[in-house]
Amino acid sequence: MMLSSRIAIRHWRRGFGVHRQLSAACIVCLVVFAACAHADTARVPLRTVPAVDLNRYLGTWYEIASYPQRFQRNCTGTTATYSHREDGRIRVVNVCRDGGLGGPSRQAEAVAWVVEGEPSNAKLRVQFFWPFSGDYWIIELDGEYRYAVVGHPSREYLWILARTPQIDPALYADLIRRIEAHGYDASRLQRTLQPAER
Repeated sequence: MMLSSRIAIRHWRRGFGVHRQLSAACIVCLVVFAACAHADTARVPLRTVPAVDLNRYLGTWYEIASYPQRFQRNCTGTTATYSHREDGRIRVVNVCRDGGLGGPSRQAEAVAWVVEGEPSNAKLRVQFFWPFSGDYWIIELDGEYRYAVVGHPSREYLWILARTPQIDPALYADLIRRIEAHGYDASRLQRTLQPAER
């Protein structure tokens, strides 16, 4: 009886060990699968909105959140203002407060234009100094032009913009879900300090 019990315990321990190994293997597989799924999404070409009315897009936008970039270090209260130029291109004026909302103002000007042959107006190039320019792709846009999400085909740049300095938390959460569907890592987003709405 004792020998039978020892054999049974030995088999139980062996079975438990195998079960534990299989469970660990399953967890590893799930993690790898999730990582591969995200990688597959990130490899898909970035999709833009089907159409942008540039006249409605012009004006001032508040930066709600963005991927941190060296050229925006210590920026708060960031805004971007777009207007027509006489040559048909778009004037870009970016302004932020250095180190806090009461800090000194920093400003950078650029020129933007729609990519040649792009009928949707959703893909632009922005140039702060010649001869370098960067992609500016509008990947989400509210029908009333109250908010927008701007990305880059490399997915290394991302901005959430709005017409007001603050947006509803539910809207922000929805935009996060949409951004992730585009293959972006939303955990890299950093909220931009903006003044409270009056």
